[in-house]
Amino acid sequence: MALTESVKEELSRQHVKTTSERKAEVSAMLRFAGGLHIISGRIVIEAELDHAATARRLKTTVTEVYGHNPEVIVVSGNGLKRGSRYVVRVVREGEALARQTGLLDARGRPVRGLPSVVVNGSMADAVSAWRGAFLAHGSLTEPGRSSSLEVTCPGPEAALALVGSARRLGIPAKAREVRNVDRVVIRDGDSIAKLLTLMGAHQTLLVWEERRMRKEVRATANRLANFDDANLRRSAQAAVAAGARVHRALEILGAEAPHHLKYAGELRLAHKQASLDELGRLADPPMTKDAIAGRIRRLLAMADKRAGELNIPGTESSVTPDMLEG
Repeated sequence: MALTESVKEELSRQHVKTTSERKAEVSAMLRFAGGLHIISGRIVIEAELDHAATARRLKTTVTEVYGHNPEVIVVSGNGLKRGSRYVVRVVREGEALARQTGLLDARGRPVRGLPSVVVNGSMADAVSAWRGAFLAHGSLTEPGRSSSLEVTCPGPEAALALVGSARRLGIPAKAREVRNVDRVVIRDGDSIAKLLTLMGAHQTLLVWEERRMRKEVRATANRLANFDDANLRRSAQAAVAAGARVHRALEILGAEAPHHLKYAGELRLAHKQASLDELGRLADPPMTKDAIAGRIRRLLAMADKRAGELNIPGTESSVTPDMLEG
């Protein structure tokens, strides 16, 4: 089951304790999923939802809290909208319900944001408003770089009202317009987890957190693997460059090279891919990493000094850009 559907399935079964919270949820659902229509001179309320259990929840709450009996119409999917849609409609006494839920103000004007009773309500009302908005037009994507909890809004006023409700809950949310559609987006993983907990989507949160942890572990493993690859690549490049310098040093010094330094240089040339630690173990008798490195360093310094006296290219001249390419 997709995460969005899983959240909606869980939230549609969430028990709401107080009438105030139920009213806040219904007001948000009608505001974010519905609209006011005038048919034959009467105000009709319609809310179009994509989840059957959500439609049943809205119908039940409107009946129990406000005393109206909505009808539910199932609209089959088409080319643009594949899944079935569920339209919850109140025809009789639609204006009364609009006033009761705050869709119309005291003067009969449409409210573009959330009703003031919800905006100024309790923290629990703010949570219920978010639950209603998510059930109406919310989505949750997989955890990762582009993870987000998002609600599509009917206008900028509703988006700002939802952002304000999130701020009251201590959750950073942003309102933005994408392709002429207003949205409220939460991208921070901890904030998404907090909101899912507050709304009551505990089972989905466990699944989401498990996938989030798995992706973080995989990303960490990839970073470490890339780090190891880079280290190996740099070590190989350094060994090739060192081998070229040692070869040039032996050319410059010839018979003048001290035997113990010449031995270390020849060991380097014989095992071009070996690390200094491995070279030390290959020596006879074995030497420490620092000892073999010191001998090679003195060999190069002696050769560069001799090259300076003879006014000829030193050991660095043997290192080409090709050797340093990653």
